[in-house]
Amino acid sequence: MQVSITFRHMEATQAIRDHVDLKISHLEKYLLNPTEVHIILSVEKFRHICEIVLVEQNFKASANETTDDMYKSIDRAIDKLESQVKKHKKILQDNQKHRHSLHDVAVMAEQEYARTLEQKESK
Repeated sequence: MQVSITFRHMEATQAIRDHVDLKISHLEKYLLNPTEVHIILSVEKFRHICEIVLVEQNFKASANETTDDMYKSIDRAIDKLESQVKKHKKILQDNQKHRHSLHDVAVMAEQEYARTLEQKESK
């Protein structure tokens, strides 16, 4: 996963980078393909803003959060993003299950058709 962090109107600290990397690494278990994550951290007066954009092959998710603490903003934005990614993964898994069940139905229909042909030929 490629993670890029942009700092606006604030000092880039290693502690914040480590916190972001730790939190983002929890998302990897929900992602199927290598992804690109862009995080924008900014401060405006007393507002600490965290914007996250995650791009996967056929999926794009984003989350914005504003609080009075940068760590809270990061945590809440990643929680929002995690729920979006979980929902997307569940939809993909349901589609695969549905696809397999349709295949099974087609196989069963072919078998039933073959049986009816055999019955007609035997009569």
